[in-house]
Amino acid sequence: MLSVEDNELLTKVGPGSPMGDLLRRFWFPAMLEEEIAAPDSPPVKLRLLGEDLIAFKDTDGRIGILDAYCPHRRVHLYFGRNEECGLRCVYHGWKFDVDGNCVDMPSEPEETNFAHKVKQTSYPAVARGGMVWIYMGPKEKIPALPDFEWAYLPQMQRTSTKRLQQCNWAQAVEGGIDSSHISFLHSSTDAQFTANKNLPRRNKYLGIDRHPVFDVRDVDYGVLISARRNGEEDSYYWRITQCLMPFYQMIPPVVPEDDTSKASYTGHAWVPIDDENTWTWTFSANPHRDFTPKEAEISGGAGGMWGPIDENYRPVQNRDNNYMLDRVAQKNDTFTGISGIPNQDAAVQESMGPIVDRNREYLGQSDSAIIAWRRRIIEMAKNLSAGEEPAEAHHPEWYNVRSCSTLLRRDEDWQEGTAWLRAGGEVPKAAE
Repeated sequence: MLSVEDNELLTKVGPGSPMGDLLRRFWFPAMLEEEIAAPDSPPVKLRLLGEDLIAFKDTDGRIGILDAYCPHRRVHLYFGRNEECGLRCVYHGWKFDVDGNCVDMPSEPEETNFAHKVKQTSYPAVARGGMVWIYMGPKEKIPALPDFEWAYLPQMQRTSTKRLQQCNWAQAVEGGIDSSHISFLHSSTDAQFTANKNLPRRNKYLGIDRHPVFDVRDVDYGVLISARRNGEEDSYYWRITQCLMPFYQMIPPVVPEDDTSKASYTGHAWVPIDDENTWTWTFSANPHRDFTPKEAEISGGAGGMWGPIDENYRPVQNRDNNYMLDRVAQKNDTFTGISGIPNQDAAVQESMGPIVDRNREYLGQSDSAIIAWRRRIIEMAKNLSAGEEPAEAHHPEWYNVRSCSTLLRRDEDWQEGTAWLRAGGEVPKAAE
């Protein structure tokens, strides 16, 4: 459990809060590139870390993300005109470029230099990997973007999607790095498990051994999480999850039997909209080959394994309709009666309330990864308040890693046995 004070520190992300200050030291996804695909297209509303923002692409293709309210009379710039390399407020015509400079003030006399004294809050933004990334921290502290391998891959080898989640970001992260729940929340009923002889071998390990043994290690970029389950004969099945600060995760790939060397992998980022809402980002990538059309459809959004979602990126299965829970299916087919892994995750995480009271928890050995992440992220926030910058934000190369799952002999060290699978970049020739 956490103290009330530490839970408050963990969950509050608005301007001036210790955790909010920490998260602002990192680049993170703000929106999909497709949302502002064309120059001079309509501006788009954003809300991130408790701040209302407006995003637009100017005539030259540059991306601007500004404070949403015009500094003149605080009119929302969503109603503005995106034209001739700037966003113009429709109230009195003040116009701002992507850097927040007031470049035109037609309501004021021509001889005045008032426009040069007005500066709108703006945040650096970069397009990469199908996403628009934002940095909301001090300009003098701006780091390089994290070197996620998937963000550099050709378009046919990656997908990116987002979904609205109506709860605090921290409980979404904790759900993502909890490797023990997959044997329950995302499983079939015992009857279905026994009857289905064609389950992939990995699913059988998850169903047969439901109390994995965890080994959780602090590493440069975050927390390396291994979950060991009994395999066949003299082997263990290892599921290795990467938890990268502050809110990124890579989950083990869905492997066609044992072809671990050529598998696709998936990950998430849980970006706070405010204290009670989160953007759940999902990326999928195959560094070895293009996705097939079916693979791209399954991993790429609405209608796939992460969908469907509405025009506002809210899941169609949501708390208003109890995630379309089917009690008959729960009795006969699946553990939850809710279809879709992300909907199952959202159901339990949102059911905790907007911000869970961690002072009332009872954590067990299977929660060791959650305990490690909380300790790490809270310590980082406290250290920043004391003047120590987060090293993780300034080492982009630390983020070029992968997750994996594999069988190893019981006498084999899991870190040595999975090192080549967890390495980013090209697969070592010796391991091919």
